[in-house]
Amino acid sequence: MGLEEGLKRLNLKKPLVVFDLETTGTQVGVDRIVEIAMIKVEVDGTVVRKPEKSGAKNRILVNPEMPIPIEASLVHGVYDKDVEGQYTFGQIAPGLAKFLKGCDLGGYNSNRFDVPMLAEEFLRVGVEFGIEGRNLIDVQNIFHKMEQRTLKAAYKFYCNKNLDAAHEAMPDTSATLEILVEQLNKYKSITFEDSHGGVVGPVPQKMDELHEFCMRSKNADLAGRLVFNDDGEVVFNFGKHRGRSVKDLLEKEPGYYGWMINGDFPRYTLRVLKQIKEGTFKK
Repeated sequence: MGLEEGLKRLNLKKPLVVFDLETTGTQVGVDRIVEIAMIKVEVDGTVVRKPEKSGAKNRILVNPEMPIPIEASLVHGVYDKDVEGQYTFGQIAPGLAKFLKGCDLGGYNSNRFDVPMLAEEFLRVGVEFGIEGRNLIDVQNIFHKMEQRTLKAAYKFYCNKNLDAAHEAMPDTSATLEILVEQLNKYKSITFEDSHGGVVGPVPQKMDELHEFCMRSKNADLAGRLVFNDDGEVVFNFGKHRGRSVKDLLEKEPGYYGWMINGDFPRYTLRVLKQIKEGTFKK
């Protein structure tokens, strides 16, 4: 199946941006972005790449304003010398926010890492960014539910191609989009029973249903510190108050809110916490 034909299966109601980040590390709230690549698929099927071309001279490198650990550089190939003189995230944030406005988001392991990291960076520099109204499509979650493999193996398995430039943002992003298209076709009518006796599949062909399929858990924030219980109420998912209603605890123990606000929690978690406290939180 061709990419253009496959994208029609998504039945897009709004643009989809598939993206990949390379960072100084894996701790959301601590580490920083050093490279970004994005592919926007418009509702009419038009594809817009950011940057327009791949390659060393066409990479969106970001100055993280901190040293890049050598362990990270050895993975993605971005070193301190590469980001000297590059724009900081704060400088490119307004343009990125405009590019992403009104778009669904997709990626590989994006629900657990790329989306929380991107949201954290936006909030760190004072640019409002939320996931309300966005479908989040995580190709890794589809893959792990259906096949249990890695990105490189996924590209070979679904597309019968070798991913020779793995861990460079644009090749990874392009491969992710191609894999998504092949997954939609391969699993459109396949189901199987998982280890808990539940039925998995087929993979939905509509974005809102695909969004639900990609969710590992019902997070209220992005880091999984706050989750929805079976009654749709937001509860804590850590510490001694795990399972307790956030709204109830904030009313009965207001000091806990201050402790969290002043603690080392991701900004998006604190954003949701504040919204719950103020009564403005929406699913």
